[in-house]
Amino acid sequence: MLTGCGGLEAGSAGPAEPDSASVSEAREKLADLAVKGRAPKTGFDRDEFGPAWSDVDRNGCDTRNDILKRDLENETFRAGTKDCIVLTGTLDDPFSGKTIEFERGQDTSSEVQIDHLVPLSDAWQKGAQQWSETKRKEFANDPLNLLAVDGPLNGQKSDSDAATWLPPRKSYRCAYIARQIDVKAKYDVWITAAEKDAMETILDGC
Repeated sequence: MLTGCGGLEAGSAGPAEPDSASVSEAREKLADLAVKGRAPKTGFDRDEFGPAWSDVDRNGCDTRNDILKRDLENETFRAGTKDCIVLTGTLDDPFSGKTIEFERGQDTSSEVQIDHLVPLSDAWQKGAQQWSETKRKEFANDPLNLLAVDGPLNGQKSDSDAATWLPPRKSYRCAYIARQIDVKAKYDVWITAAEKDAMETILDGC
């Protein structure tokens, strides 16, 4: 598995210093990705990727809470949930570098959101329309493609690819692009020419 430009593993959210081996591996995987235009967004619906935050690994916790537990520090949990439902915690946001205090609640939960590094809509337009229901559900819940991040920035990103949106925290961009490439390689999601150019530009600076 790609370590994300210097040690970013699937179970780690934070930025890391790039190393030449990781950048080289990212370049190799990028070179192997198919380059095509976007397919129409016609037919895209979140439900095409299964119910949001399913318990695909059957550990008793839904995917959102699994990722919060992985990416936050100093978590507290709702009593009686076997440490499944995260109530509070601290996020070192990789997108902005801010420290965000997460607190579960109707008005506060959205301050930390779970980002699909490769957005579902982007995948839909680059191959996922032809996938099985099982593969789409796996993609939507794969920890490799999920990251707890600043909610407003996640909203700003929306379904953008690397050609149209990058994290404002420049020190995280190498790891971000490397992980996007890793996800796209794992699931055979294609890229556009503009997206490939943007990814190469970031890797050149790693």
